Amino acid sequence: MSAYIALADGRVVEGRSRAPGTGRGELVFTTAYTGYEESLTDPSYAEQVLTFSYPLIGNYGVRDDRFESESVQPRVAVAREFTEDVAEWLESEGIPAVDGVDTRDLVTGIREQGAMRCGVAAGPDATPEQAREQLEQCVGMSDHVDIGAQVSVDGPEVYDGTGPRVTLIDCGAKKSIIDALVERGAEVHRLPYDATPAEVADTDPDVVFISNGPGDPANFTAAGAVVDHFAGEVPIAGICLGQQVVARSLGGETEKMEFGHRGLNQPVRDLETDRVIMTTQNHGYSVADPGELSVTQVNVNDDTAEGLEGVGIDVLTRQYHPEANPGPHDSLGFFDDVLAMAESPTPPVTSD
Repeated sequence: MSAYIALADGRVVEGRSRAPGTGRGELVFTTAYTGYEESLTDPSYAEQVLTFSYPLIGNYGVRDDRFESESVQPRVAVAREFTEDVAEWLESEGIPAVDGVDTRDLVTGIREQGAMRCGVAAGPDATPEQAREQLEQCVGMSDHVDIGAQVSVDGPEVYDGTGPRVTLIDCGAKKSIIDALVERGAEVHRLPYDATPAEVADTDPDVVFISNGPGDPANFTAAGAVVDHFAGEVPIAGICLGQQVVARSLGGETEKMEFGHRGLNQPVRDLETDRVIMTTQNHGYSVADPGELSVTQVNVNDDTAEGLEGVGIDVLTRQYHPEANPGPHDSLGFFDDVLAMAESPTPPVTSD
């Protein structure tokens, strides 16, 4: 069965259909060579067409205990070759899957031209015209103004613990972030992406934590309002999109990257220790100006901000994914540092 990928640059790439259907989204790539189950269930991939640069996806099967959410998140999955296990899983989820394409060429195109809109048609009756029709309906990531509603929890959830109370604003949170906090004894209150400051206050948080998620941080205004309300009064933490939301709320600016960081081997340098760690990343936006915050870590490849801290207030954020599912464990200590803020917060600055 044939499959077609219509690209915004005018090309139509033909491949093999491994799971039928049509779809559209921003075409992005990941260099991850393991962790395909985690990547495919990561809510940060919502409204995107995920291309794997590693040639064979599925060589150790599919296990749901590795999932980061309850369903596959990208609109379409593309690889050089999918195994039967992965192809059957994607079909059962209703996600079109395409392989038999030159993914090296796709990745090169994204690196040279940036992440681009695309449309996909796959199956026995698929045509290039159907793929082009999907492309015509595709919008950019910043135009998904309420993408949080697709990936957030519907209502409050509580994960019991005996340690600090962490209120997690779920903008598309990975399961492993919650697991990392619970494993350290935290009591986690998970609230929807559009929770109000009053709803957060009802949980009596020791830490307010803004999660990862898909899309443009400028569209997560409710989470930004929470940060603005509690900064200086309650410690604030954030991962990935969370870092961007926190920075914007504290006077900073964000920007869309040309093709983003998506993979398991992004090198990050700590500016204080000069130590370099390897990190897992998945984002298409970055902090261009930290505002009131201080940049403490940078990406070795392009100097983008990877870590921010508050000056006189308890704020700690990371652009990468310290929970490392999948990926290296170099940065797991971030969660210990977050909970340490809760136990010994900096007193708020007051003026006479």
